[in-house]
Amino acid sequence: MSLLWGIDLGGTKIEGAILNSAKLSEPLCRVRVPTEPEQGYEHIRKQISRLVRTLAAESGLAMPTKIGMGTPGVVDPHTGTLKNSNTQCLNGTRLRDDLEADLGLAVVTANDANCFALAEATLGCAKGFPTVFGVILGTGVGGGIVVNGHVLNGCHGIAGEWGQLILDPDGPLSNYGTRGTVEAFIAGPALEKFYAEQSGRKRKLKEIVSRVETDEHARATVDRLTSRFAQAISNIIDVLDPHAIVLGGGVGNIDALYTEETRKKITAVIFNPRFEAALLKPTLGDSAGVFGAAMLVAG
Repeated sequence: MSLLWGIDLGGTKIEGAILNSAKLSEPLCRVRVPTEPEQGYEHIRKQISRLVRTLAAESGLAMPTKIGMGTPGVVDPHTGTLKNSNTQCLNGTRLRDDLEADLGLAVVTANDANCFALAEATLGCAKGFPTVFGVILGTGVGGGIVVNGHVLNGCHGIAGEWGQLILDPDGPLSNYGTRGTVEAFIAGPALEKFYAEQSGRKRKLKEIVSRVETDEHARATVDRLTSRFAQAISNIIDVLDPHAIVLGGGVGNIDALYTEETRKKITAVIFNPRFEAALLKPTLGDSAGVFGAAMLVAG
């Protein structure tokens, strides 16, 4: 029996799982501990070590020789330090190296969007497609690329970060000081801000979407989402031309993204007369992160 160990390092919780490669969808063991980032980097390291040892104790298994881990942000392939993480205390640290020293085993990392994409490409809705682009549409916008079951990280470790593509250099300001990025247009907070500016009322995105039939400002907000999504994803399609696109995150649940009208908007801007790639809702739910992390050490 070949076992795959994975860790999903999130901003509020850290989850670990052990998968049997012959029956991947049913973890042998699954454990969660709080991240508690306010207590700092050393505390997060201790929490991860505690989690791995708890997995071993509860499963009755020996410690592995290798473990996969999904991280917020990514390990820079040239410096070995973590970057672009929303959990600020992780940036600039040598998390992978430190955990290898703490645990005495090899750690393979990828960012959380890559783990999501890998899980859906190997175990979920996009299983069997040779190239998959996994999208995170939530409070931020990210993505991951999987080719023939393997994550594509890129030279700088930022492959798939389509949320930072610039759609309009005069557009809204992003959290990173740039203007008009995909994230600044269609992340959840950006859409809520647009609605508030148009209507003079603050509402959560779920409520905005529910008002589309009766609220012109809600309709304008959803139209902004689908139009800017089509513009943004066309850049990915023209460069990568994935066979399947999986939309994760809270914004990715909005049904308007999957309509024939949205597909027509995509068709109108890609370098092809038809848009034939699969546009899919994920099927693994909150298991995708930890399952994808475990799949990093498969094969």
